[in-house]
Amino acid sequence: MKLLVKFNLVLLLVCLVGLGGAGYVSHELLQRNAREEVLQHASIMMQGALAARGYTNSQVSPLLQTQLNYEFLPQSVAAYAAAEYFGELRKHYPDYTYKEATLNPTNPRNRAADWEADIVQSFRNVAGQTEISGERDTPAGRALFLARPIQIKDGACLRCHSVPDAAPPSMIARYGSANGFGWQPNEIVGAQVVSVPMAVPIQRAEQTFRVFMTLLVVLVAFIFVLLNVLLVTLVVRPVNRLARLADRVSLGDMEAEEFSVKGRDEIATLAESFSRMRKSLVHALKMLES
Repeated sequence: MKLLVKFNLVLLLVCLVGLGGAGYVSHELLQRNAREEVLQHASIMMQGALAARGYTNSQVSPLLQTQLNYEFLPQSVAAYAAAEYFGELRKHYPDYTYKEATLNPTNPRNRAADWEADIVQSFRNVAGQTEISGERDTPAGRALFLARPIQIKDGACLRCHSVPDAAPPSMIARYGSANGFGWQPNEIVGAQVVSVPMAVPIQRAEQTFRVFMTLLVVLVAFIFVLLNVLLVTLVVRPVNRLARLADRVSLGDMEAEEFSVKGRDEIATLAESFSRMRKSLVHALKMLES
């Protein structure tokens, strides 16, 4: 097997391993960055929900206390306000969702789906757990969810959710007395769940990966060709010339042209050594003839 073939095989193996390693690392990094971007969007949405809740509790509910004695206004409930806020947002971003998923809700629309109920149970089973994130498949594609527990820390919540007799009659008239009661202090009754689609960030990551790998393959191919050109020019051709000259000298052709290479590299050193050997051989033959 020729030297050039051996060199190309080794170089090709190194290039393939390098491309594979670079592709794997870059793909994982881009996917992780895309997921972190989506998670950041989910965190911003969660903070928006908390802000809507806080505003409702501190600014809206106190203004409606008198009217609540005669009519139940869901706008005074922080959970309702947060859900309505994101309902307006979904008119422009329908794949973004927010839900205060509750195991035993007053408002039926807040009832937890099976996967949301699993999240609530996870919060209940692991004391001190403040956040859960993960991915799930939806009809719109892959989505990332971020969840935080809803825990009864304010005793005022129990006025509407302890027993039906303690709840405002206007609330009972609106939602009935079958659901949303029996809550206990410090009980985790549900979870705030934000879902953000991953399709766009993942698509951008895949596109960036394809562009990066294309440029990397082009660069590696250019270096591969350049190294071959340099190897042929600086090593293979001079060695082949020297080999042909050595064959002629070995067959007794002492009149063959001199082999000269400019420079101070290994090929030039080899050429000088061959020239000295040839001169010594010619001198030895002349001594034998005389």
